[in-house]
Amino acid sequence: MRIRLGPAGKPVDYKGNSGEVCSYIRAMGLDAYEYQATYGVRVSEKIAKRIREDSTRNDVMVSLHAPYYVNLSSPKDDVRERSIERLVQAVNAGEWMGAYRIVFHPGFYSGQTREEALKVCKESIDRLLGEIETLNVGDFCLAPETTGRRSQVGSLSEIIEICQSFDNFEPTIDFAHIYARSGGSPKEIEDYMRILDALEENLDIRYLHCHYTRIEYTDKGEKKHHSLDEMGYGPPLKPILYSLIERGWDYTIICETPLRDLDALKIKEVLIDLSGGENIIY
Repeated sequence: MRIRLGPAGKPVDYKGNSGEVCSYIRAMGLDAYEYQATYGVRVSEKIAKRIREDSTRNDVMVSLHAPYYVNLSSPKDDVRERSIERLVQAVNAGEWMGAYRIVFHPGFYSGQTREEALKVCKESIDRLLGEIETLNVGDFCLAPETTGRRSQVGSLSEIIEICQSFDNFEPTIDFAHIYARSGGSPKEIEDYMRILDALEENLDIRYLHCHYTRIEYTDKGEKKHHSLDEMGYGPPLKPILYSLIERGWDYTIICETPLRDLDALKIKEVLIDLSGGENIIY
């Protein structure tokens, strides 16, 4: 088992070149990095390839988060078309960058039933994969994420169904989103083991991509991310990490708190303590 840890976006104090961020992350003692293209895929091919070279040299696992403005389940044709275009751009940039996962939010229900929205989402993915095929991308993995708002497609069961339906798809499990979406659960080790059970029973999981932050929520779901030291917010960290250790898969855990890299180091400390000295973090 190996667990990698890193920030969602550049480290908070990093002032250097985008193409050298993985050197900085490795020097901190972390080994994962999720490039944030959440407001548009604006990275150039030149910079993306420098990130790839830098990540390979430093053994930092890179993922890419696609734009937030993706709604594959929209009842509007033009919205779906723009969403497909943004994901094609993300996949293209991900190949330049060597990203092992392209993380994205599937969409919104937009007045449709859950079944209708999921059907439209799958139809959009069919078209997306057709577009990607024309790029001749050598290797890619799209990773739909469990979402934090109840208006969004992205419950655990929906993410599993999407990943079951297509090749080159693996889940992104955002534990904070699951917690916010469900109104403050799961909390206990057994709850997280059930999440992992559902993944194991329905998908061929070998390497699980995860997100974690402390999160504030309302009756509509996710509201705001908080730092690890803000103890008034969940989900609790230790039951999640203990469950991951017990299951024994390989993982990347991306820290999405406002102090993303600094809190990733704190998560690392907790992992080392829980693992009892086992060499699960390299």
